[in-house]
Amino acid sequence: MHLITLSRASALPATAAACLLAACAPAGQTLRGVHLVARSTLTTCTHLPYAPFQFQRDKAIVGFDVDLIDLVARRLGVRQKIVDTRFTAITSGQVFAVAACDVAAAGMTIDPRRAAVVDFSRSYFDSGQVLMARRGERVTPGAFGPGGLRVGVVAGTTGQAYARGQGWQPKAYENATTELDALRTGQIDVLVQDDPVVRYWLTDEANADFVLVPGLRTHEQYGFAVRKGHNPALVRLIDQVITQIRRDGTYRRTYERWMGPMPPDAAG
Repeated sequence: MHLITLSRASALPATAAACLLAACAPAGQTLRGVHLVARSTLTTCTHLPYAPFQFQRDKAIVGFDVDLIDLVARRLGVRQKIVDTRFTAITSGQVFAVAACDVAAAGMTIDPRRAAVVDFSRSYFDSGQVLMARRGERVTPGAFGPGGLRVGVVAGTTGQAYARGQGWQPKAYENATTELDALRTGQIDVLVQDDPVVRYWLTDEANADFVLVPGLRTHEQYGFAVRKGHNPALVRLIDQVITQIRRDGTYRRTYERWMGPMPPDAAG
């Protein structure tokens, strides 16, 4: 159902990079005031894998974010196409500058630095940073000094910013899977990651030796992003869809499809 362009090596699809160099404009389309970079398609940039929000299952890209943007595409009468790229190319707004996509859906926290270069939708998910470690590991505030616990993060994330803000010296990984693999193989002692991602990992029997460390959970909110100042009609449409699905029960059904029972404070 969803097309995927694997473009991690160059950060962006070659056609988009070529368009930037040539100062050209792709053959797009405007529907209900929404500007699309490709006809009959809502093109979504993301950073894979990031279960349960977006990840590959067999040959399809699935997940919570994928389902929500599918609803936006349906309102426009188009299909969704997913482009995989570097997370920093999304948070910097680069993917929009070269017309690689219309919207970014990547489990992305709304923060002032990012909001300076992209336009965010209203919040669609409450999250926060947590720690994950091997069962029995002594994780205390004083354990992160020189010669202490080795910390893993994903590059360009608020988890990395949090770790640095604590004075830790984290090792940055390309994506959540390589970060988790580093913990499993003993390259790091603890990782910083978003709460729903860790909880999803812990449902896997392969991670039975690991736990969510109690005592830390920051408070963050996810938003979908579009090109800064360029596509207000798309922001409005996404906001309308988020509002509607929270009212009619679609949000709850989608949440529980990917994450299990929805807590009362997640209803929005």
